[in-house]
Amino acid sequence: MGEYLKALSFCEKALAIREKTLPENHPDLATSYNNLGSLYYNMEEYSKALSYFERALDIWQQALPPNRRRLKTVKENIEVVKKKLQLFLLNN
Repeated sequence: MGEYLKALSFCEKALAIREKTLPENHPDLATSYNNLGSLYYNMEEYSKALSYFERALDIWQQALPPNRRRLKTVKENIEVVKKKLQLFLLNN
């Protein structure tokens, strides 16, 4: 878990810099959100992961052509996280 926490710290710092220097709909912000979503997913914090993946999707849908691989990947990530959340709710 320690390595995830280090990575999380670096990703949050990168996001803070991007939020200060880029417009709110810049694709690089979406990359940061997607990275954070992946980290939270791997840390099994699925609600946080979903939130970050959805932010990434919102930006990429505005900024990228519809056939981009990033869009497909983040949509798949969202579906996987939703399934994990459903399983969690069923088991608790």
